[in-house]
Amino acid sequence: QVQLVESGGDLVQAGGSLRLSCAASGRTFSNYAMGWFRQAPGKEREFVAAISMSGVRSNYADSVKGRFIISRDSAKNTMYLQMNRLKPEDTALYYCAARVSYPKRFDDDEYDYWGQGTQVSVSS
Repeated sequence: QVQLVESGGDLVQAGGSLRLSCAASGRTFSNYAMGWFRQAPGKEREFVAAISMSGVRSNYADSVKGRFIISRDSAKNTMYLQMNRLKPEDTALYYCAARVSYPKRFDDDEYDYWGQGTQVSVSS
């Protein structure tokens, strides 16, 4: 199985930027499609972005499209989420996740492996 560790979460002002990282270990990183999810207090976990094994294909939630960019570096076994023009409603615990094929519905129950999360807080 693959182990995932997120980092890069912080407190930032609205309009600012952050880059999250997800370091993978244990299995061949390029064998997994990856994704980012987030969970705000009192809300269910929601899809943010997904990227294919090769990195060629990606999908985004409408709420982040045009502001966030997902990418991966197989040489470093790491996935990234570049978050720009952050809004207070982006405040959440951000998780990375992995599965062995590209997701169909972008639901969290499609993913097999999860990290512990990194907190992103955006002040107004």
